[in-house]
Amino acid sequence: MIHAKDHKTAYIPGFDPWDFLGPKRRRLLDQSWAGLYREHILDSLPINKLVPYFDADLGRPTKELYTALSVVLLQQMFDLTDEETVFELAFNQSWHFAMDIPGEADDAKYLCPKTLWNLRDIVTEHKLDGALFDGLTAKLAQVFDVDARLQRLDSVHVKSNMRRLGRLGLIARTINKFLVNLKRQQPELLAGLDAELVERYLSEKALGCFSLVKPSEAQPKLALAAADLARLVERFRDCEAAAGMSSFALLLRVFNEQCAVKEAANGDAPTVELKPAKEVASNSLQNPSDPDATYSGHKGQGYSVQVLETYTAAESEPEGAATLNLIVDVEVTPACVGDAGAVLPVLAATRERGLTPEQVLADTAYGSDENCVAAAELGVEVVSPVMAKASAKISLVDFTITASGEVTACPAGAAPTDGKIRGKEHKFGFDAAVCGACPRRAECPVKPGKKRCFLRFTDKDLRLARRRAAERDPEFRDKYRWRSGVEATMSELARKTGLKRLRVRGADAVRVCAKLKATGVNILRAARVRAARLLNPRGPAAPAPVGPNFLAGATLDYAFFLVKPCRQSSWARRALIFVAQFVGQPIFLRPAV
Repeated sequence: MIHAKDHKTAYIPGFDPWDFLGPKRRRLLDQSWAGLYREHILDSLPINKLVPYFDADLGRPTKELYTALSVVLLQQMFDLTDEETVFELAFNQSWHFAMDIPGEADDAKYLCPKTLWNLRDIVTEHKLDGALFDGLTAKLAQVFDVDARLQRLDSVHVKSNMRRLGRLGLIARTINKFLVNLKRQQPELLAGLDAELVERYLSEKALGCFSLVKPSEAQPKLALAAADLARLVERFRDCEAAAGMSSFALLLRVFNEQCAVKEAANGDAPTVELKPAKEVASNSLQNPSDPDATYSGHKGQGYSVQVLETYTAAESEPEGAATLNLIVDVEVTPACVGDAGAVLPVLAATRERGLTPEQVLADTAYGSDENCVAAAELGVEVVSPVMAKASAKISLVDFTITASGEVTACPAGAAPTDGKIRGKEHKFGFDAAVCGACPRRAECPVKPGKKRCFLRFTDKDLRLARRRAAERDPEFRDKYRWRSGVEATMSELARKTGLKRLRVRGADAVRVCAKLKATGVNILRAARVRAARLLNPRGPAAPAPVGPNFLAGATLDYAFFLVKPCRQSSWARRALIFVAQFVGQPIFLRPAV
């Protein structure tokens, strides 16, 4: 049965169950992340996405769905284990206030670890993390009036909960995994294998022996493991009962990625050899416990998480104002895939949610010419340094080139004798005698031909040359310096949410963690911005004070704690404040005499 509490209807003044906290403790909670969560996030949780996976009439009532989704989110937000999450839900008053659970019943404040696991499994399998991230990001963008025109993009390498294995450990663990599953599912097939081979990989000390190999014994052990791998693949390749097992698919994958079959020239049986390490692809299996993880030569095994956030340049920010830098998109990509391929998917994702930027700051890896051209077609300017440097000291921008791509003069002032443009390719000829007498001949990109000297370039070459020239402009450096702020976001994701080292395995689970942790960072940031605005209520956006008792700039949620004593009775005073909150008008109260 579906159980969901109404969190949109406010409590009647004088009957708020949280009044027992007292004004000082209540103020602390209101000004913390818990107050923000309760006011703006709780009733925005997409529980409608969770409802279809429970029966509306049969069975016991579900856990309160707003609480259930909140627990899944807060676990990633604070980087907690399942046991720690259950404890926090049971005893943490900030969590109770955030989820509006004033009662002390176990049904409201206790969640079984198995129930938490099931909830997380539903969120992962049905990709509800995307709905959570998108919905709450849109809500915070609306509440804090986030300007999405300026954004910056970067990536962070994350590791799932798997051990780093060498080639010997990888082959041994893959064989062990297959034999364990074969013993459970097809014991009769295991009985037909060589007892020595089974003992080598299924004994208690088997994997330990492979992991503690001396350097002098590594190659013989590796050759033995490769031979055993080949024997198992050959033995079960045509066996339907074993070939349908996922562990055999991993076994076959490791064999194809790590080994090569050499045909014998004299008609003998083919031999199996290990491939050289440099021939093993970076998207090869790294650990059988996490088949989705790949390898980056720069950062190692794991995944890459692309993070796009808004930012505000200090010059465009009003003095004394507090603005929210919001993470607007998070995408998980394989570690073996470069950052250049992430630009267009990220822009497409923000376009669907109405948060498309006008300008994106990114490092060199994102700023390929193809990305800049494709982004420009979407109305987005990608500001990034050019990776390849000019080969000649004289650049194309030193030539006089029209908007249509025609060269009218070289840096020395000589005009070309002829020229033609074929599609994206440009070719212009110069007098060989003039070029030969030029003192800057060695620095010029014009190359000698049979009859003349020629300048050949493409539209891409011209665009890159213009971008290199723009990099030397102080305007570019002043604009690009704001990109470094994204490093603070990566640090915040790592320190506060534990993004760099996760407790899960698999691309889907990593995606859920990344999106929910980014949502948590957005909530914590929004809480800090909200507190800063309360501490500085007289900023440019705040109205001018009307009278000595006017709560200038303070949000009406905190009016009860900021007003001076008045003559009205307690219940009437609360009623006035409730009405003022409801209609959104300032409060005027006479001071007590």
